[in-house]
Amino acid sequence: MAAICVFCASSSTLDQKWLDLATRTGEEIGARGHTLVSGGGCVGMMGAVADGARAGGAHTLGVIPQSLVDLEVADMASDELIVTNDMGSRKNIMIERSDAFITLPGGLGTLDELFEVWTTGILDLHAKPIVLLDPEGFYDGLLAWLGQLADTAFVRSSALDRVIVAKSIGSALDAVEERVTGS
Repeated sequence: MAAICVFCASSSTLDQKWLDLATRTGEEIGARGHTLVSGGGCVGMMGAVADGARAGGAHTLGVIPQSLVDLEVADMASDELIVTNDMGSRKNIMIERSDAFITLPGGLGTLDELFEVWTTGILDLHAKPIVLLDPEGFYDGLLAWLGQLADTAFVRSSALDRVIVAKSIGSALDAVEERVTGS
């Protein structure tokens, strides 16, 4: 099965619907026999997806910089927790240890992670699938703006095709499995 990295918000002040989405995503990752790779935090959606994954039977791998460990937000329940010196190292390890990426709603950190894997994929540094799980149109504005950038040649249309937009957890995981495991 696949090691699936999930990018999502770590804010603890989010609406419950986003925490529920993260929990259900983690549960389904576990139910399908996959491993969860996460940013190693225990708060917000990041904590919810990890807890859900463990509840679903998944192995969990967290990757977190020491500065966040020092703030006591590390997911100490992770089956494997890698502590890095900085955020750049964190992202590199997450990319290396993952077979696919699913991005849930999130803020600047989530977008940073999404654009990192998207850009490195476009540059052929990896061929791993990237899925935006967007059941409520959270990313519609971003996708429309990127489409405008493609219309003006700032972004190649082929780059936009590199990301799969899924409206449900099931379809997001189906897209990953189809591209990673061939099932």
